[in-house]
Amino acid sequence: MNQIGGFFEMWNPVLLLVVVVVGYVYRRFVAKGNGKSAEVEPVTVVQQLSFYSGLVLFYIGQGSPINYIGHHYLFSMHMLQQTVLYLIVPICFWLGTPAWVLRPLMRNVVFRGLFSFFSRPLIALFLFNMLFSIYHMPLVMDNLMRNDLALLGYHTVLLFTAFMMWFPVFCPIPELNSLNDLKKMAYIFGNGILLTPACALIIFADSVIYDMYANVTVPFAHLSPLDDQQLGGVIMKIIQEIVYGATLAYIFFRWYRRERKEDAELEALENQESMNNQGGNWNRA
Repeated sequence: MNQIGGFFEMWNPVLLLVVVVVGYVYRRFVAKGNGKSAEVEPVTVVQQLSFYSGLVLFYIGQGSPINYIGHHYLFSMHMLQQTVLYLIVPICFWLGTPAWVLRPLMRNVVFRGLFSFFSRPLIALFLFNMLFSIYHMPLVMDNLMRNDLALLGYHTVLLFTAFMMWFPVFCPIPELNSLNDLKKMAYIFGNGILLTPACALIIFADSVIYDMYANVTVPFAHLSPLDDQQLGGVIMKIIQEIVYGATLAYIFFRWYRRERKEDAELEALENQESMNNQGGNWNRA
């Protein structure tokens, strides 16, 4: 493997076209759908930027040279792809999706039943982390890398479980938001614990554990296969810590602001009641 692939292999214009079409549909029917009915709440600029960011990051992870290089040359690029697709992209899409887009789907009994099952916090938590850990077992990953169709199928399932894993944290539908903020923080801690063994296996291995990358000659990097493998584990762990830490901070400060607001409203209500009672006493006097 001494030659880099051509333009179509490196940039995947078909996927780029799909991303552009999805972005146009979102812009045309979601972002500009404000005010058409009482159920349609405005789509904020932040939501739009979040959704478009998810599309861009999805293409970077799946359609840019990161995908090709990660599959053929560098394990570290493959792990970078994994972190983008499974730890960042789902968050962007959930934050950018208004509730009124999903509510019609939830009216379908079959869809709601399947979605509710796979998005249950414990099921979503263990299913994603179990599949992610299995994927990084050397025997499994080596065989998947040799079969493009099987690899695509596994990545599709893994991406679906990643969306389900993040749904309880960034649920866009208030009536389906089953976790309070404290439980969400515990949920994120659990995710971090379950993801650690796969990263540790890769970081602390003293030999190359994946045949796919053992004898690759990289024409543009000065990394040994073992250094590349360890770098991949470090990339995964560092980005995981950043994403989970940012998520915890986001949830904590949102909870803190809401608690302060509720305390201020309660204090104002008590002051108003106190003033009313004093006014009543003066009237009787």
